[in-house]
Amino acid sequence: MSTLSKPNHIGRKISRIRELRDMKQEALAQALGTNQQTISAIENSETIEDGKLAEIAKALGVTVEAIKNFSEENMINFFNTFNEAVNNSHFASTNYNCTFNPLDKVVELYERLVQAEKEKVEYLEKIIKGK
Repeated sequence: MSTLSKPNHIGRKISRIRELRDMKQEALAQALGTNQQTISAIENSETIEDGKLAEIAKALGVTVEAIKNFSEENMINFFNTFNEAVNNSHFASTNYNCTFNPLDKVVELYERLVQAEKEKVEYLEKIIKGK
């Protein structure tokens, strides 16, 4: 059974996006000025008031629309489309006299972004422990 059995269960979408960003409930709670129990309650809520949803989206670094439209299927389609675009692009078949593989640069940038997110989460967790 999928974690998104109800396609419009906003709380579960928030939970999945938080997990994909490698963020703990405590870190999201700190960013929102609340506690882990409140985040747990939010993630179990099928609907969330728009103002609160906007705060959560900002804390997660996404748009409200990204949360509302999030689905596992959309994620899979996005990555499949991205892979098809890369495989069908001129990068895959033409060497523009590049001394590097452009896809390697994309991966390197992605890894740096992930590392920056992890550092941000660690920083927020240190703040939480400091209180």
